[in-house]
Amino acid sequence: MFDILVYLYETYYRPDACPEPAALAKKLSAVGFDDVEISEALVWLNDLTEMAGDEQTLVAASTGMRFYVEQEQDVLGSQAIGFIAFLESARVLTPLQREIVIERALSLEEAPVNLGKLKIIVLMLLWSQGKEPDALMFDDLFGSDEEQAPRLLH
Repeated sequence: MFDILVYLYETYYRPDACPEPAALAKKLSAVGFDDVEISEALVWLNDLTEMAGDEQTLVAASTGMRFYVEQEQDVLGSQAIGFIAFLESARVLTPLQREIVIERALSLEEAPVNLGKLKIIVLMLLWSQGKEPDALMFDDLFGSDEEQAPRLLH
């Protein structure tokens, strides 16, 4: 599924450039993606788009602190939670976007969520909202997990 999401991000600069779901499914199938993965990816992306659309109408200001329940900690893992906190402190994500990222990560059937997959979720959220991270943040989102030193929060 994540290969399809990355393909969409790289192929269609904006989400409105994507064809309708039926035509997109045919194109993805023609490129060689599996029908089951295509279906999963389109459902996941549709859910993301619906959630991300709500963000446009809401004021996403928060001064509160986010606490993670045990299920969220188990699914996300400490690395993903730290990365989400980093993105929010860098103002790449608003509190509402953070919640969308968390919900989309929780919808996956794996625990803990791989940091690479979490980065794709963040990119897809920003892409679905027509937002683009600045160059340094883009490098951080697409950089290899092994290349990065542990983050120090100050």
